[in-house]
Amino acid sequence: MKILIVLTSHDQLGDTGRKTGFWLEELAAPYYRFKDAGADVVLASPKGGQAPIDPFSDEPENQTDQTRRFAADTEANEALASTERLDSVSIDGFDAVFYPGGHGPLWDLAEDKDSISLIEDTVRRGTPLALVCHAPGVLRHVKAEDGTPLVSGRKVAGFTNGEEEAVGLTDVVPFLVEDELKRLGGAYSKVEDFASYVVRDGRLITGQNPASSGPGADALLELVSSREVAGSGSVA
Repeated sequence: MKILIVLTSHDQLGDTGRKTGFWLEELAAPYYRFKDAGADVVLASPKGGQAPIDPFSDEPENQTDQTRRFAADTEANEALASTERLDSVSIDGFDAVFYPGGHGPLWDLAEDKDSISLIEDTVRRGTPLALVCHAPGVLRHVKAEDGTPLVSGRKVAGFTNGEEEAVGLTDVVPFLVEDELKRLGGAYSKVEDFASYVVRDGRLITGQNPASSGPGADALLELVSSREVAGSGSVA
């Protein structure tokens, strides 16, 4: 089993002068779900090399057992420091794709042609795809084979307007994930702010927030396992 994790390369939080990037828990929790399941995990980002961690996600109040495990893991940190360039990555050979969130993806991955192409190819091939927190926002320009927005009519979740307001960035981010998914025709749903919530629609899995990253990874592994047992194309 081989899983691709796509991270942001963007580290500037709008014009605030503050740093951003990916949310550490949203990488660490899935990373160890996948590694502990025996998967070969490959990290990629638009620019390649070191992917930026949102410094706030590494503050003591936001650390978890998995983020502490990641911090002490030399192999994991070497992989993070040498992510593959996204324009060099093909979906060939991968059994699943996972996008962690954090605010960074709203600036680069949401507009990145290589990310858009990768997702469209992933969906076209029926390869399971999961995105959590802000990462569902990177679907904003992704099209289905008929040219309509990929999320149109699909059950989706993502960082809520209330959660964005709670972290004080409503007027900083380039768009609000909840509003964008709704605008595109997604059947958006949510639970209370910062509670774990994962939605599956066929081979597309989306999660609401950082707490959803581990469960989202579990759902992705279940989907990969189902395909391996029953054969490709067996899961609607």
